[in-house]
Amino acid sequence: MTTTVSTPAAAPSLPTGPLTPDELEKMNAYWRACNYLSAGMIYLRDNPLLRSPLKPEHIKQRLLGHWGSDPGQSFLWVHLNRLIKKLDLNMIYISGPGHGAPATLSNCYLEGVYSEIYPDKSQDEAGLCKFLRQFSFPGGIGSHCTPETPGSIHEGGELGYSLSHGYGAAFDNPDLIVAVAVGDGEAETGPLATSWHSNKFLNPIRDGAVLPVLHLNGYKIANPTILARIPPEELDALFRGYGYTPHVVEGSEPFEMHQKMAATLELCVGEIRRIQGDARSSGKASRPRWPMIILRTPKGWTGPKEVDGHKVEDFWRAHQVPISEVPENPAHMKLLEQWLRSYKVEELFDSRGKLLPELQAMAPDGIRRMSGNPHANGGLLRKPLHLPDFRDYAVKVKKPGAMDAYPTEVLAEFLAEVMRRNMTNFRVFGPDETASNRLQGIYKASKKTWLAAYKPEDADGGELALDGRVMEMLSEHTLEGWLEGYLLTGRHGFFSSYEAFIHVIDSMFNQHAKWLESSKKELSWRVPISSLNLLITSLVWRQDHNGFTHQDPGFLDVVTNKSPSVVRIYLPPDANCLLSVADHCLRSVDYVNVIVADKQLHLQYLDMDGAIDHCTKGIGIWDWASTDDGTEPDVVMACAGDIATQECLAAAEILREKFPDLKLRFVNVVDLYRLQPETEHPHGLSDRDFDSIFTTDKPVIFNFHAYASLIHKLTYRRSNHANMHVRGYKEKGNINTPLELAILNQVDRFDLAIDVIDRVPRLQVVGAHVKDWLKNQIVEHVNYAHENGIDPPAIRNWKWNA
Repeated sequence: MTTTVSTPAAAPSLPTGPLTPDELEKMNAYWRACNYLSAGMIYLRDNPLLRSPLKPEHIKQRLLGHWGSDPGQSFLWVHLNRLIKKLDLNMIYISGPGHGAPATLSNCYLEGVYSEIYPDKSQDEAGLCKFLRQFSFPGGIGSHCTPETPGSIHEGGELGYSLSHGYGAAFDNPDLIVAVAVGDGEAETGPLATSWHSNKFLNPIRDGAVLPVLHLNGYKIANPTILARIPPEELDALFRGYGYTPHVVEGSEPFEMHQKMAATLELCVGEIRRIQGDARSSGKASRPRWPMIILRTPKGWTGPKEVDGHKVEDFWRAHQVPISEVPENPAHMKLLEQWLRSYKVEELFDSRGKLLPELQAMAPDGIRRMSGNPHANGGLLRKPLHLPDFRDYAVKVKKPGAMDAYPTEVLAEFLAEVMRRNMTNFRVFGPDETASNRLQGIYKASKKTWLAAYKPEDADGGELALDGRVMEMLSEHTLEGWLEGYLLTGRHGFFSSYEAFIHVIDSMFNQHAKWLESSKKELSWRVPISSLNLLITSLVWRQDHNGFTHQDPGFLDVVTNKSPSVVRIYLPPDANCLLSVADHCLRSVDYVNVIVADKQLHLQYLDMDGAIDHCTKGIGIWDWASTDDGTEPDVVMACAGDIATQECLAAAEILREKFPDLKLRFVNVVDLYRLQPETEHPHGLSDRDFDSIFTTDKPVIFNFHAYASLIHKLTYRRSNHANMHVRGYKEKGNINTPLELAILNQVDRFDLAIDVIDRVPRLQVVGAHVKDWLKNQIVEHVNYAHENGIDPPAIRNWKWNA
């Protein structure tokens, strides 16, 4: 059995380069300290400075963590620190490799930031022991850069978003450089592949810079990585094709690599400054070839070369825990101790267990430390938006349901003024759909960012500009990543997307919601950030030609799986309610706000004062559509969503005409989470308030925008849940008129009226003829649609006349 460990000792003669011999020795020592801490996190629960021989009781019982990318990431971090100090750079670091937190944590601890935020993890032997022990340990911290990690704006729980987060952080931050370590496994994901194109949207005059560092260590969990196995010339061509100038730093001998990296980083930062200086002095923005680095190092660099005769360093076995079964295997224990002692920890820390002063001096000071940069705790830099009065954009509603408007067109005028008043900290994002979603009014304030090539015809409606603030790219992943990075560094944004395809960012939304929950509930030092505002439009109910593929309201189900303390869902029924909701969302912090509003022409119901009152309550009884006159109703008709509201009102009108003595209560829901008890959601209704609206024993016919099961999920604990009958989307439809699609899913006015007749006992006999007539209406309207390709005029032009 061969068991050997590589030792990062000094070469016989030091290689030449920009580093002096003293710098070289100290940087390498600092790097050794980082590597030692990274390995110690995986293995040690005691004896943190190896001041006694390793024993089984010093080792964690469960060995969890990822070693493979840590040495390369710390190598990069140490070199970034040198330039931060030399050039007084404002820089943050994003760790893309999966579970690569030990590198960030090690540097954060050595820079002193970790101890400042978590005083029990002090800069001494006792604090170091707690620091190492907590990693991947019950009651401790995870193995990726969770919100608990100072200096991080990137969770890393799912691969693919590091680069888009980096560019989002750089937008409108002209002095910031974002160093992004892109793992070569991560580089195989779709989101990461599209995010390389972010360089076409970075304006060197007003934006900061992103320095991507593709960390090629060759392997994923158990496979080689694609980019590490293609020919170097092909790799170079790939990134030149993306529009970058790649610089390669490759090798395994530490001192040679230090000199190479120092020279390359100086070259790249110099190029960044030259690009920005030329653009800012001339006032002319163009798309430059930004530099990037390809860092090729062994996987698990400086770790065990072999274990039990199997190759480890520079192979996939170094990805996670290089030496397993340590407490029970004396040979492995010996190998682990040999490995850990190879870093010569006694040369790095003083008698108290603190990093030696001459090594501490290698790190920047104060807020120049990457782990302490305020951009990585963006709430510190956040300034509230300067918002116009949304009431100034109100639709003049004189009578409920008597006029039409395009809600998103109305919203666009408001957002345009928001943009004008906040031209350095507010952007609008959307995947080639700003105009399609009838938000083109925003272009009056700012065009679409575009730094790629222009053609003469672009001037005719292209709405492109070098200094545009509307961000469009046909990758929801990249857009969401930009927005998250923008928000996490203290700014504000608004994202619109088609309802069926917002699912593309399901998992990104999950990660961001988890980040917010941890930050909001557990980390008082993380200052609140602006909410992530998602406008979902081009809805399921108006897909006249797109058909079945564009009919999916299920994103709302995904949202309600997250903690109710960080998510909200709004379904404003008209334009004035949409304005009120949008204003609230833009002012809020630490939420993901999901707004559902159609882009098509819709009836308008509430004047602005009524809309504000209704949205403030979240759920309200519409007296003008009710006939119970404050008495016990026979039935409650409830709705949430614009088409659902229209069809519910049309059904109420039929019932009022056919059964004049029917006591009907009409309820509209704007804030979906109000349905939950206040014990489950801070904005939910009390049981008493819920019962006063929905009754305790009468039928409730609920017409819902999305899947019916979601309403049952939110109300299952309510007293009248057994009498709540929900209509929603049933996966029925294709190329249909709006009413025909509603009929197929039984959310139409005729089926709703039939449901009331069936549910109200005294109507079940007397309503037989009306019910038969309603069924005939269904047949006739479907036949009309199939014959004429459109709904009848009485449906298309329907207004509330009661």
